[in-house]
Amino acid sequence: MREYNPKEIENKWQSKWNKDNIFKSENVSDKENYYILEMFAYPSGNLHVGHLRNYTIGDAIARYKKMKGFNVLHPFGWDSFGLPAENAAIENKAHPGDWTRKNIDNMKRQLKLMGISHDWSRELATYQENYYKWNQWMFIKMYEKGLVYKKKSYVNWCPECNTVLANEQVEDGKCWRHSKTDVIQKELDQWYFKITDYSEELLQSHDDLAGNWPDKVITMQKNWIGKSYGTEIDFVLEDGKTKIPAFTTRPDTLYGVTYVVLAPEHPVVEDIILKDNPALKVKTDAMINEDKIERTAEDKEKEGFFTGKYVTNPVNGEKIPLWVGNYVLMDYGTGAVMAVPAHDERDFLFAGKYDLPLRVVIEPEGEKLDISTMKQAYTGEGILVNSDKFDGMKNNDAKTAVSEYLEEIKGGLRTVNYRLHDWLLSRQRYWGTPIPALYCEKCGLVMEKIENLPVKLPMDIEFSGVGNPLETSEQFKNVTCPVCGGTAKRETDTMDTFVDSSWYYLRFLNPNLDTAPFDKTDADNWTPVDQYIGGVEHAVMHLLYARFFHKVLRDMGLLSSNEPFRRLLTQGMVLGPSYYSNEERKFYFEADVNVDNKTGKAYSKKTGEELAVKVEKMSKSKNNGVDPEVIVKEYGADSARVFSLFAAPPEKELEWNMNGLAGAYRFLNRLFLLIEDTKEFSEAGEIDHGKRNNEDSEIQKKLHQTVKKVSESMEDNFHFNTAIAALMELLNDMTSYRQKVIDTGKISSESKKIWREVMEKTVLMLSPFAPHIADELWSASGREGYAFLESWPEYIEELTKESKINLVVQVNGKLRDTILADVNIPKEELEKIALASEKAQKFLEGKEIVKVVVVPNKLVNIVVK
Repeated sequence: MREYNPKEIENKWQSKWNKDNIFKSENVSDKENYYILEMFAYPSGNLHVGHLRNYTIGDAIARYKKMKGFNVLHPFGWDSFGLPAENAAIENKAHPGDWTRKNIDNMKRQLKLMGISHDWSRELATYQENYYKWNQWMFIKMYEKGLVYKKKSYVNWCPECNTVLANEQVEDGKCWRHSKTDVIQKELDQWYFKITDYSEELLQSHDDLAGNWPDKVITMQKNWIGKSYGTEIDFVLEDGKTKIPAFTTRPDTLYGVTYVVLAPEHPVVEDIILKDNPALKVKTDAMINEDKIERTAEDKEKEGFFTGKYVTNPVNGEKIPLWVGNYVLMDYGTGAVMAVPAHDERDFLFAGKYDLPLRVVIEPEGEKLDISTMKQAYTGEGILVNSDKFDGMKNNDAKTAVSEYLEEIKGGLRTVNYRLHDWLLSRQRYWGTPIPALYCEKCGLVMEKIENLPVKLPMDIEFSGVGNPLETSEQFKNVTCPVCGGTAKRETDTMDTFVDSSWYYLRFLNPNLDTAPFDKTDADNWTPVDQYIGGVEHAVMHLLYARFFHKVLRDMGLLSSNEPFRRLLTQGMVLGPSYYSNEERKFYFEADVNVDNKTGKAYSKKTGEELAVKVEKMSKSKNNGVDPEVIVKEYGADSARVFSLFAAPPEKELEWNMNGLAGAYRFLNRLFLLIEDTKEFSEAGEIDHGKRNNEDSEIQKKLHQTVKKVSESMEDNFHFNTAIAALMELLNDMTSYRQKVIDTGKISSESKKIWREVMEKTVLMLSPFAPHIADELWSASGREGYAFLESWPEYIEELTKESKINLVVQVNGKLRDTILADVNIPKEELEKIALASEKAQKFLEGKEIVKVVVVPNKLVNIVVK
C-alpha cells in the first residue's frame, strides 16, 4: 500500500504545474472574466503563516472560480520601495536594490512551496524602472490638472525614519513603523495630492460598495473623511483687515462666544502674533510637538496662552480675546475655534483653567441656568437667551436663522467641512520614486518632459543614515532645464510608497506595456477587481488612496469604472504564542523554547526557566511568526492550507495551533489511503439509479449533499471552514461505505460506478484547498490532466433529498419512540407504524385513544385518556 508522502507529492506537482504553465491567464472570449487579487507583499525576506493565510484564501477562490468556468486573473507582485530596504542598506552597507532582489527571490520560492496559483508571467516589482516611470507620468498628468501642488506646512516627522509621515501613518502619536518613536512636527515645503477634490465622491460612492465591502471599513473611511455641515464665521483682527474664519456646527451659540482659540500651527500665529511677540515661540513650538491625538483627547489637560490681541464677533461687534490652545488642530476645520465655554465641555475646562468668562445663550425650556453654579457646560437643546433678536427661538431653528443673518451681513457663510486633508506624498528618502520636478534659475518650478521619463534613481549614493541620501548625488541634483536648457536643480524628495500601491492592480493587466501605464480596453474588461483580499489596517491609507487614484484615472479618460475593487475581504489576523522570560522581561524565539503539549507550559531550552506565554498577532518583533517552510517540511503545504482555511472563517482571527495542523494532516492522510486502497473497485459508466442497493443510494445522496453544501459555502462569502467540514463528514461516510460494501465483497458493477463518482467529485471539491494531493489522487484514479483545469462538480437536487426520516412517536406529547421510516410514506401508514410501536404500546394499554395527530415527515402524537 502506497503511503501519503506530502513532500514527494508536492514537489512532483509543483514541477508539473510550472512546466505546463497552467496558471497563465487566458482571456477566452466566451467566458466571464474574474479578477482575484491579494494585496501584494513587501519583500521583507521571509513569509510567516499570517501571509500564508492571506494567499491561501485568495488561491482557494482563484481555483474555485477557474473550475466554475471563469477566465481567472490571479497575479502577484512586490511593494518593493520603502524605508526597511533603505534602513537595511544603511545597516549592511549594501544597495537597497540588492537587498530587495534577494528577498523577492526567497519569498517567491516560499510562495511556490505553498502551491499558490499565481500567474508569474505578470509579476511586477514597484522598484523597477518600467513601473515607477508611470508613477512619474501620473504625477505630471495630475500636476497639469491641478491635483498636485507644493506648499510649506507643519508635517509629521519621524526622527528615526528621518522622513515625513502622512496623518494616516501616525498611530497614537508614534510612527507606524516605530511604535516607540514619538512623531514631532516640522515645517517643510512638501508635495501634496489634492485628494480633497474627491471628498464628496469618495463618500457618496460608498453606497456602491455597501454589501460587498465590510461595514467596518466603510465606517472607518466615512469617519476619516469626516463630513460635517456648519457655518464658517469671520472674526476680524484689530487691524480691521485680517479675517480669521472659524468653522462651527453650532452657529446658534454665536452670541455666547467669549474668546477665540487658534491652533499653534495657524498661519496668523506665525505671520502676525510671533512677529509682534517672538517670546511666545517657545510655547507655540511646545504645543506643535505634542501628539495630535492626545491634544484633542477629552482627558488631556488643555493648555494655552493669550496672544495680546482681540478679534470682533460679527453679530454683536464685541471685542473678544484671541488665544492659542493645544486642543485646536489645523487638521480640522480652519484651525480656529470660537469658544463658547457655557455650551462646550472643552471650552468650559479651558475657560475654568484660565479664568475666562462664560455666557449662557441656551437654556432648557422652563429652566434658568446660573453660570456661578455651573459644574459643566450645558450641551443640550433649549431656548436662546442673551442672543439679541434671536431670543426665545428654539436652538435648532436658530442654527439656520443665525447662519442666514451672517450671510446677510457678510460675516460668514454656510459650508460643508471635511476632516480629510490633502495627501502629503513627499518623502526625504532615497528608496522611492523620484519626483519628476526641477527648479530652474529662469523658469522656476517645471516638470520633466514625458519623453525623458523615467527619472532614474542614481547609483552614486552615500547611505550614512543622516539626511536625504539623494542630496549626496551631484550628478542627480545638477541637471539641465527641459524647458529653456539652462541650469536647474532636480527635486530630491521621493514619493510615498502608497503611490506605488494605488494603481498596481491596473499594471498587472499588461506589466510590460511600454507606451502607457495600462491599456483602457484591458482595464474596462478586468476592473473593478472582482475580489480583493487584505488587512483591515489599510482601510484609510491604501484603500482610500487607491479609490482616489481610480477616480482620477477615470476622469483622465484612462478607464471607465468608478471603483477599483468590487468586493473586499479583510482577513482576520493570525495569532501565535509569544514567549517571555518572567525574570529578564524579554522575548524568546520559538526555536529556543520547549513546549509541554500536555500542560501547554513553555520552558527555555538554555536555562529551563518556565516562560510566560501570551497569544498575540504574529510578527517579527514578537518572535512568534511561524515559518511556513518548517510546517511544509513536517506536514506538507496541503495540511497547512487546509488548517488555515478550516480553523476559522476568513474574516475572523485564527489562532495557530500545531494540534489543529496535525488534525488536517490526518484528514488528508485518511482520504489518500482510502482512495489508494479502493481505486481498483471503481469503473466508468453511466449509473442506473434503479439498480442501486441501499448503501449505494446513501453514499450517493451524501455525495450530492456535500457538493451542494461545499458549492453554497464557496458562493456565500467563501466559508471555507464549513466547506471543509462537509468534506470531512463525507470522508466518514465513505469509510463506512467501504467497510459495508467494498471490504465485504458486496460491491456490484453499479456500486463501482457510484464509487468512481464519489472519488472523482470528492477530489475535485478538495482541489481548491489541497491542490497537490488532489492532483495526485486525480492521476491515481486513472484521470489525465489537472483538477485545476476540470469543471467544478455538479449535484442533482433530487439526489440530495433524504429518503428516510426519523419519525418521532409521542403519547400525550411525550417522546416514547423514534422510528426510521421512508420519507414518502403515506400519512395513514405513518399512523399505523406509530400505533404498532412496541415502546409506545406500554403507554397505550388499557387507555382510550382519543385521536392521532400526524405531522408528515416529523412526528405522530397519540392522544389518550
